[in-house]
Amino acid sequence: MGAIVVQLLHAALSSATPIALAAFGGMFSYHANVFNIAMEGMMLMGAYYAVYGAYRFGHWLYGMLFALLSGLVLAGIFSLFAIALKVDEFITGIGINMLALGWTTYSLRATFQVKGAFISQTIPPIPKVRLPVIEKIPFLGAVLSSHPFLVFVAVLAAFVCHLVLYRTRFGLRLRATGEEPAAVASVGLNIGRLKLWSAVLCGIFSALAGVYLSLGYVTLFSENMSNGRGWISLAIIILVRGRPVPILLMSFAFGLLENLGLLLQRYAVPPQFTAMLPYLATLFVLYSYARRLKIS
Repeated sequence: MGAIVVQLLHAALSSATPIALAAFGGMFSYHANVFNIAMEGMMLMGAYYAVYGAYRFGHWLYGMLFALLSGLVLAGIFSLFAIALKVDEFITGIGINMLALGWTTYSLRATFQVKGAFISQTIPPIPKVRLPVIEKIPFLGAVLSSHPFLVFVAVLAAFVCHLVLYRTRFGLRLRATGEEPAAVASVGLNIGRLKLWSAVLCGIFSALAGVYLSLGYVTLFSENMSNGRGWISLAIIILVRGRPVPILLMSFAFGLLENLGLLLQRYAVPPQFTAMLPYLATLFVLYSYARRLKIS
């Protein structure tokens, strides 16, 4: 039983990482009062170009570079339409998600001449981090050790993002942009530029989530492999009102649910039901949030 719990927690931490990374990016847009739902597409595009760069140039760092560039390109497109041209943010986000799905599906077939998924032994994965001291601690060592380094980046990012949001001038201005834009404009600050930076940070973090999906969680790219994780990230942001540490904790809870579903399949629970667990949980938390708003 202990081994199953260790395996479940280890896998949950891994599953939570892309959700948390994307949510940290969307959190900045949330505080700037930008309704950015393009995290799903940014994550998917990042996952594709991570594999493309790593496979073509033989090192995972190239994959990360290509992924980050793709995230910045999509952030630029979102900013052009939603921020500069004042196109509806929801429609712009949907368009970017559809663009990412169509482009990655086409590129997968045009570049690698395969359908469905590209798998190769020559794709270099993200290196895993060993924790020599913690490894020796029973239970804790087995849960925390031998993860790709982006897992620890995600954990650290929760605290760094908290400091940025609540202890820096940039964070104060960003939150003021979302809460009191007239006051921000009255002191001569450029609201559009602050919103642009929120979109850029969203693109960077969402692309990193994609890197983890295709070079850390697995070492391949498959069509639509983001599989709704960007939407789960969005639900978490709304539920915890964009607070970094609660984002990390809720992401872990969703990762736990995802892997609990896989565990239940061992006990003859239909896989279709277990696959629904994270998304049912998403609907539940959004319902709880709506009820809380109604009561308040």
